[in-house]
Amino acid sequence: MAVPFPPEPKLHVLVSAYACGADPSTKFFGGGDVMAWNLVKRLGREYRLWVLTAAQNRQAIDAALAKESLPSVEFVYVGLPARLQGLLRHQGALQFYAYLWQWKAYFVARKLHRRIRFDAFHHLTYENDWMASPTGALLPVPYLRGPGGGAHFVPAQFRARFGAKSRLWEYFRIGMQWVFRHDPFFLISQERAKVLMMANREALEALPARWQKKAKPLSVNGISNSELTPPESRPRNAKFAILSAGRLIPLKGFDLALRAFALFARKHPEAMFVLIGEGPELGRLQTLVQELGIERQTRIEGWMPRERLLAKMRFCDVFLFASLRDGGGSVVVEAMAAGKPVVCLDLAGPALHVNPECGFKVPAHHPEQAAQDMAEALDRLANDRELCTRMGRAAFERARQDYDWDRVAERVSEAYRATVAGAPPGLEATHVSKSKWQMAEPVARRR
Repeated sequence: MAVPFPPEPKLHVLVSAYACGADPSTKFFGGGDVMAWNLVKRLGREYRLWVLTAAQNRQAIDAALAKESLPSVEFVYVGLPARLQGLLRHQGALQFYAYLWQWKAYFVARKLHRRIRFDAFHHLTYENDWMASPTGALLPVPYLRGPGGGAHFVPAQFRARFGAKSRLWEYFRIGMQWVFRHDPFFLISQERAKVLMMANREALEALPARWQKKAKPLSVNGISNSELTPPESRPRNAKFAILSAGRLIPLKGFDLALRAFALFARKHPEAMFVLIGEGPELGRLQTLVQELGIERQTRIEGWMPRERLLAKMRFCDVFLFASLRDGGGSVVVEAMAAGKPVVCLDLAGPALHVNPECGFKVPAHHPEQAAQDMAEALDRLANDRELCTRMGRAAFERARQDYDWDRVAERVSEAYRATVAGAPPGLEATHVSKSKWQMAEPVARRR
């Protein structure tokens, strides 16, 4: 009788996940938390993981672990002195806090490595691609990073329409990115990385040529299998319904979405536009609705639990997303998972998600042009319901095949295996091609 070979031991992987959590109601929750939590719990099926995460995530993680066990994952909570907690309340200061946290995490990682001897180190979050990773630079184990982004900017013509405070923040962000990208430990960690997983085209293009050869495209967004909803045909006599959602801040471009809808509504006065969200722009957007004369066709609803938002998506025809700077755009993936075509700008994360089969993305040269192009895309979908249905089905299939968290985790797992084995297989020796990003040609401007 043959004696079976014992199973191969799991690789020991150290993961740095400053943001990681499963409860959207908790403080400081964001897209990085969603990504890290979903990847960690899936990668833990194949690897033995030690996850360094911010101490403020403990409550949310403990609550999640009470519902589902992760026996191969150990969370190590790293905190900074209480006197620094005030930094978390301010944009810009929050990023400085996260930078200091990376250094504290390195010293914890160094002690852990002496005891455990890790096979690989993965910098997962802070997901911005300009954040230095002291652990990646200094810990003597194979290193990979991402998915991440951050190199995308609001186009100048659109930035000029922001209020003074928002414009000042954008300029400050650009300047601080330059500083962070010239941090010696950022440069050392980027040189050491075996794989750099990049979340969008802009993040790739920001890489020096010597690093692009190890770039691997991977979205920071995903969807759980249970949240995939096969598209249903809308009644022919139903009003054409357009939905948009997000935090009501200048970056999300909801004023642009309203202007696009107003142009579209001249030809389709029976159409409806529903905007879901809360934020400081609410009053200005309500005033704009009145100025555009679309009060009867527009409804602005307050923010709602994610489950309710997903249900709302099932009863619209098109998802309109005019965000000007969105590295991921998780709400776009959610709309695709609900079987809805998407109209967006050809910028950052949404431009990666949307291809010619499942929606339209328009160039972002200047606000008037972008609003007109989005209105024309909406017009095409409203006039051709079969096209709208076909694109919705294609969007669902793309979400199912490319954005199911299990599939995203498998791509990260491939990067783990490549990192431990040596030179990553399947990565191009030169620049990553446009086709590899599944980028679509933007909607042509009709003159």
